[in-house]
Amino acid sequence: MNKRDYYEVLGLSKGASQDEIKKAYRKLSKQYHPDINKEADADEKFKEISEAYEVLSDEQKRAAYDQFGHAGPNQGFGGFGGSADGFGFEDIFSSFFGGGGSRRRDPNAPRKGDDLQYSMTIEFEEAVFGKEKEIEIAKEENCDTCNGSGAKPGTHPETCTHCNGAGQVNIAQDTPFGRIQTKRACHQCHGTGKMIKDKCSTCHGKGTVNKRKKIKVTIPAGVDDGQQLRVTGQGEPGKNGGPAGDLYIVFRVKQDPRFERDGDDIYYELPLTFAQAALGDEIEVPTVQGKVKLKIPAGTQSQTKFRLKGKGVKNVHGYGVGDQHVIVKVITPNKLTEKQKQLLREFAEISGDIPEEQGSSLFDKIKRTIKGE
Repeated sequence: MNKRDYYEVLGLSKGASQDEIKKAYRKLSKQYHPDINKEADADEKFKEISEAYEVLSDEQKRAAYDQFGHAGPNQGFGGFGGSADGFGFEDIFSSFFGGGGSRRRDPNAPRKGDDLQYSMTIEFEEAVFGKEKEIEIAKEENCDTCNGSGAKPGTHPETCTHCNGAGQVNIAQDTPFGRIQTKRACHQCHGTGKMIKDKCSTCHGKGTVNKRKKIKVTIPAGVDDGQQLRVTGQGEPGKNGGPAGDLYIVFRVKQDPRFERDGDDIYYELPLTFAQAALGDEIEVPTVQGKVKLKIPAGTQSQTKFRLKGKGVKNVHGYGVGDQHVIVKVITPNKLTEKQKQLLREFAEISGDIPEEQGSSLFDKIKRTIKGE
């Protein structure tokens, strides 16, 4: 399936700033987060959004993407320069011209195992402070019975007699361009260069078995939604004595009903009554590190911002601690007693700004007129 343009995924133009990219990601990741959005395709959309942000938020990856698109080098987009399956220009050249300049891979050489990916959903505070958790994953591991050889204990795999252990055979074909020789995987040993006559009864010659394994993972303090952690050596087992692959854990951070996070900073909306905003007050404000007292000056307006230095999130790379920003929201009461209304009318009269009240009945207006209000 063709990938959508990363800018299109985030709803941005190609010249978007990093701030615009970050804001678009925050908005869309909340909208399609699997813990919130229960639509069938929400999980796939969230992955697509996270992938687009991972590339466009990195200046080097973005520059390569702008130049080469999804086939960009060093970004794993599957271009000829270095595709994930190792099939590049030299392999194409080899398939047509018989290996002129291509490097033949030794089927018996040690090869690193495949990497695995695991999605871990964590609480907001677990992301802020870090935590050690145990996860269970399904993975291939070397068979204990045959030690990964695939052969019955007491026996060993033998060199394939059809390809003499090369794993490949030469195929000659007559074409309009002449006789062309190509290399193909040996059909006897399936490209391994080895034959197993007596297969292991546990893994049936595969050399590996599927197991569920428990792994302890340390969540780094300050990790953010969509970031990933590499656990070395916990991927699939290597081939021919090669090292195991790695496990990549992608974090999905649940939202907190009180706080909104932007990088290492935290934002909190503080509701104030009209009296508190007008007269001033000292109140307790929640932070991820506990409650702190905040002085509200008299005459504070709605949308006024206060900064609580160092009350944000510890940077995951160790570059200091963010701040908490408190944004004031003055709440207008929607249900008032008659006494409260009267006091507000007196306040308005003193201020010289008498409003044309809405919602009052004609009888109430006539009664106030008679009283001279």
